[in-house]
Amino acid sequence: MSVNGSLAKAASPYAEALFESSQFMQIIEKTSQDLKFISDTISQSLILQKFLSNPLVVPKDKKKVLENLFNNQISPHVFNFLFILVERRRIILLNAIIESYLNLVYALELTTVADIYSAVVFTEIQKKALEKKLQSMTNSKEIKLVVNIKPELIGGFVVKIGSKVIDMSLSGQLSQIASYLNIAPL
Repeated sequence: MSVNGSLAKAASPYAEALFESSQFMQIIEKTSQDLKFISDTISQSLILQKFLSNPLVVPKDKKKVLENLFNNQISPHVFNFLFILVERRRIILLNAIIESYLNLVYALELTTVADIYSAVVFTEIQKKALEKKLQSMTNSKEIKLVVNIKPELIGGFVVKIGSKVIDMSLSGQLSQIASYLNIAPL
């Protein structure tokens, strides 16, 4: 779930402005839902992603497409925010802005985000057990798991919370054994 450092830096003021205005209007949760909906919608279409990130497409055309996609489906507050991003030619930062905004919400709610990389899909029981364990390890009020499937891990999982990484994967253990034996990593 992490974005490039320079993108995150550029996105931060926009995310903070949206967060503060949403907080003032007491619509933080609605804004979060709208942003997740926008992110899900855009991520499903490579053509739409390329269209929005293309600097040769005039803002008027981008606004028209966004209006057709999201009019009456998201709050006017978020809709206007999207238009501001288009006008300022910052729509390319949208994913980084959404991630930064959600991190601000999680911080407000004392929620820790844990990126999980697994070779297989977790069951609900496994997710709950992992959340409970991570919650006690981090002293967080709540844990938000972001699960990513990576078959190259062979088995097990990797947990990343901020800059901390816990590698419980089979490929990680094999690499560690290989380094002990002075063999090139897998």
